[in-house]
Amino acid sequence: MSIARALTVAGSDSGGGAGIQADIKTFQELNVFGMSAITAVTVQNTLGVQGLFPLSAAAVAEQINTVGTDLGVDAIKTGMLFSADIIEAVADQIEVFGWKNVVVDPVIVAKGGAELLRKDAVDSLKSRLLPLALIVTPNIPEAEALAGMPITTMEDRREAAIKISEYGTRMVVIKGGHDPLTDKVVDLLYDGHSFTLLEGRRIATRHTHGTGCTFSAAITAELAKGINVNEAVRTARSFIQAAIEDTLGIGEGNGPTNHWAYSRRKESVR
Repeated sequence: MSIARALTVAGSDSGGGAGIQADIKTFQELNVFGMSAITAVTVQNTLGVQGLFPLSAAAVAEQINTVGTDLGVDAIKTGMLFSADIIEAVADQIEVFGWKNVVVDPVIVAKGGAELLRKDAVDSLKSRLLPLALIVTPNIPEAEALAGMPITTMEDRREAAIKISEYGTRMVVIKGGHDPLTDKVVDLLYDGHSFTLLEGRRIATRHTHGTGCTFSAAITAELAKGINVNEAVRTARSFIQAAIEDTLGIGEGNGPTNHWAYSRRKESVR
């Protein structure tokens, strides 16, 4: 029996809605064995980030190396990386192992506004990590930071996707959750040649903490199973739609999504 294996390199979220915790839950629900390399410990709940304690770049590199040399990795995703030193260490390990199924979720700022990537690390993200990525999954504010331009229209998103792809990543998904001008959430997928729009119903809810982490983790899980990247993105879109629609309703602020909603929906139609 072949076991699909996915590694997440990200921060720990004590509230369980985002980061390492969201990634591992997503891997599990998609029948993939999940592993982790923690970049930082965050003190947070649905009301925001109250503390942030980064690990050293060496500690992050050792976690990745230890997992890679023993358990093996079929796909890897990155989330919160915090510093240029950590980005360099992660990129070095990806190159050492020659991993190709690399998903970069360019986490820059938390929903509550806390800075999760130092400003001086954005250049390292562009120059060292994006060239190694199969796909990068920014939301609109993250895409603005990477492309160096404001985004207000779909045409802006197309231009930004092209600019981001020029850093070397093969595919770009600019998520539409931050676009308030439509009753649908429209994600834009660019494969280096053409654009695809993926639509979902917009849900009026504050319980969206960890959506970006969960979406990119679902892509990673599917890639680990050998699914092509286009289908992986479509499954991730369905996964996060279910996770938002079937809300858990916990927490006083931006609550977490429901990571088991997608698999339970599939079970109910069997």
